[in-house]
Amino acid sequence: MMVTLTNGFYVLFPIIIIYLCTTYPILNKIGMIIICYAVGLVLGNINILPPDILGSQQTLCEVCVALSLPLLLFSLDLRQWVHLAGKTILSMALATLSIIIVSCLGFLFINDLIEESWKLVGMAVAVYTGGTPNLAAIKTALDVDPTVYITFHTYDIVITLVCIIFFVTIAQRVCNRFLPRFEPPKRTRAGESDLLHSEGIDSYNGILKIKSLMKLSTALVLSGIIVGAALGISQFFPKEYATSITILSITSLGIGCSFIPAIRNIEKTFQLGMYIIMIFCLVVSSMASFSQLSNLNYPLLSYVGFSVFGSLTLHGIFCKIFKIDTDTFIITSASAICSPPFVPVVAAALGNRMVILSGLTTGIIGYAIGNYLGISIAYIVKSFI
Repeated sequence: MMVTLTNGFYVLFPIIIIYLCTTYPILNKIGMIIICYAVGLVLGNINILPPDILGSQQTLCEVCVALSLPLLLFSLDLRQWVHLAGKTILSMALATLSIIIVSCLGFLFINDLIEESWKLVGMAVAVYTGGTPNLAAIKTALDVDPTVYITFHTYDIVITLVCIIFFVTIAQRVCNRFLPRFEPPKRTRAGESDLLHSEGIDSYNGILKIKSLMKLSTALVLSGIIVGAALGISQFFPKEYATSITILSITSLGIGCSFIPAIRNIEKTFQLGMYIIMIFCLVVSSMASFSQLSNLNYPLLSYVGFSVFGSLTLHGIFCKIFKIDTDTFIITSASAICSPPFVPVVAAALGNRMVILSGLTTGIIGYAIGNYLGISIAYIVKSFI
C-alpha cells in the first residue's frame, strides 16, 4: 500500500511543481528540475520511504526513460538547425569531443581502482553529452551495478550543482576575458520565434485543454509503440546486447518520427517528455543517500569531477581557438553538462533569451546522440583493456 502511494506521489507531485512555477515567477526562476531534485533529495533522506521501494523505483525510472526519449525527440527539426546554427552546432561538437577525450583520459587513472571502469566512461560520455535520461539509459544498456550507478549519480548531482552556480553567477564575466562577446544577429532567423514559443521548457500553458490532451495521448501511445518495437527488434540480437539495441532503437525511431511533419508539429510533446523527466528526476534523487557523501568513494568522485571540470576547461580552450562567443560556449556547456532543463535558468542569468533556442536544440540533439556515443565509446574502451 505504501509503495503504491509513494509511486502516486512521484507521478502527481511534478504537476504541483508545474502549477506553482507557472503561478509564482520566483519559483520558476529556480527551475522545475532543480525543485524536483531538491524535493527528491529531502524525501530520500528523512527515512519516510517504504523499505521495499527500491525495486519499484528502478522500474519507474526505466519506464520514464523509455517513454520520455521519443517525446523529447519528436519535435526536433534537424534539417532546419543544420542550416541555422553553425556556431552553436560547432560548439556542441567541441563539447562532445571534449568529454570523450577527458573521460577516456580519466579512465587511465581509475582503471586499476574501480571494477569495470570502462562502463564509467560510457556513463560520463552519455550524461555530459545529453543528460540524466542518458545516464539511466546507459546504466540499463551496460548493466551497471546499481550501487555504482547511484553513487555516480549522487556525485554528479553535487558537482553539476557547482557548475550551475558557476554558470549563473560569474561565468559570463570570467569567460568574456578570453572569448568574444555574444553579438545578436541583425534580425531573428525565420521560424525562430515560433519554435522558441512552442519548445520553451516551461511552456505548459494550454497543455490541459481537451484538444491538446487528445493529441498528446496519441503521441504518448506512439512513444509506447516505439518502445514496444524497440523491444521487439532487440530480440533478434544476442542477449548480452539486447538492452543496448533497445535503447539505440528507441532513439533511432524517435528521430525518424521527427522527420514526419504530422508528428513533429504536435504541440507540447517536448513538455510532456519533460514532465516524465521530472518524475524521473524526483525518483532518482530520492534514491540518492547523503550517507554516500560521508563515506566517499574517492576514485569515483575524482573521476566525475575530472570529467566535468576537465571537459569544461577543454571545451573553453577549443572555443577560444575557433572564436566561439561566451554565451554560446556557456549555453552549450550547460545543455551538455547540466542537460536542457537548465538552459532557461542559465540563459536568464546571462540576460540573453536569444540563446535559449540554441541551448534547447543542442541539448535535444545531445539526448539523441548521447546513447550512441556512450555505448560505443564504452565498448571501444573495453576492447583496449
